[in-house]
Amino acid sequence: MALVDNAVYVDGHRVATPPSLDDTFEALKEHQGFAWIGLYRPSEEEVRAVATEFSLHHLAVEDALKGHQRSKIERYADILFIVLRPARYIDDEERVEFGELHVFVGPDFVVTIRHAESPDLALVRERMESTPHLLALGPEAVLYAILDQVVDEYGPVVAGLENDIDEIEDQLFDGDPEVSRRIYALSREVIEFQRATQPLVSMFEAMQRGFDKYNVDLELHRHLRDVLDHTLRIVERGDAFRQLLQNALTVHSTLVGQRQNDEMRHLSETSLAQSEEVKKISSWAAILFAPTLVGTIYGMNFDNMPELHWPLGYPFAIALMLAMGFTLYTVFKRRGWL
Repeated sequence: MALVDNAVYVDGHRVATPPSLDDTFEALKEHQGFAWIGLYRPSEEEVRAVATEFSLHHLAVEDALKGHQRSKIERYADILFIVLRPARYIDDEERVEFGELHVFVGPDFVVTIRHAESPDLALVRERMESTPHLLALGPEAVLYAILDQVVDEYGPVVAGLENDIDEIEDQLFDGDPEVSRRIYALSREVIEFQRATQPLVSMFEAMQRGFDKYNVDLELHRHLRDVLDHTLRIVERGDAFRQLLQNALTVHSTLVGQRQNDEMRHLSETSLAQSEEVKKISSWAAILFAPTLVGTIYGMNFDNMPELHWPLGYPFAIALMLAMGFTLYTVFKRRGWL
């Protein structure tokens, strides 16, 4: 059901739990407190019904219906419209899942429209109902509690991202070929995390500027400043994560280039070694070719061959072979081929 929980509160206590939106509107008029209506993925008709009852601005209603909004805060007369991007870290898949939460805060109502599993608004309602003195401060106190819960749920996300970055640093020096893909994927998640968290700082600052104008209780001032401090730390961690991933990508590119240079140097050394071997083989082939040439000529056994019947022909042939071989050996040796 779209209507997850709704109640009417007076002086910090639940005085009615109507089963439908129409009953909630009637109970609110009867008790003169404030209503807290929690919707989960409501239909357009349900959103329009709430918008008509509480006179919500049509632009804010359209944003709530379309979804996919950035984190922001907008004021329409005495009604605040807040868009939050809660997140949770899924350990099994090692990824961050982002949701979307729309909050309408008026003088006598709070309407939450949730489009994901997080944040756990049931936990927020339970906490507020256990502290009636805080809930008695009105819809602004509920808004504070929702903001506090969203920021608190960023904590496990930060821890998960930090663990993933530590694993990437180990993978970098292990030569894992998949590390670049993981760096890019994690960088996208960190950028999305920054888009969800960075606007919160300006949102809190805008709310602080309106405290005096709208007579917000001093106790809420202190609570919201505390949430702002937590938010600033989370934003700083997100910035640090992004810088670490950029450094990791630079280191990865350097290591890949170094490995490629090592491979090229190894190939060059191998090629040079092969070239030296070819030179040696070619040199010895040439040295052996010289006596083979002489022996081949003198082995043709032609009768009219010059010096065929010369008594010194055989010693001359041997001497010629040795002389040619020695000459080639000396030439190759001087050129460094042998």
